[in-house]
Amino acid sequence: MSNLTDSNSPMEQRILQAVKLTLANVIKDTATPHGMRHPLSDTTIEDLRQCLALISARERELAQAAGQSMGKRPRFTDEPTREDQVIRFHKNKPSGDEG
Repeated sequence: MSNLTDSNSPMEQRILQAVKLTLANVIKDTATPHGMRHPLSDTTIEDLRQCLALISARERELAQAAGQSMGKRPRFTDEPTREDQVIRFHKNKPSGDEG
């Protein structure tokens, strides 16, 4: 069954992404100003949350199975990577300075 999952992973990822985007658009399109009653029932809102949580969990499983990191986020081209950062804890003392 592992081979079946591996061969369908790109398609499954595309399906998950499309469903997640659609659910997010439904949430965005039905958003109401603060203080107004939401047109969706509380049960439907909770169902949407559960669906998004299940999609995220499956995306995590697929990424782990493929050896990919889930830490994807947009980056600026000139943004330093974590490996590039050097943090000094102490200032360099002048050579003739004691104490």
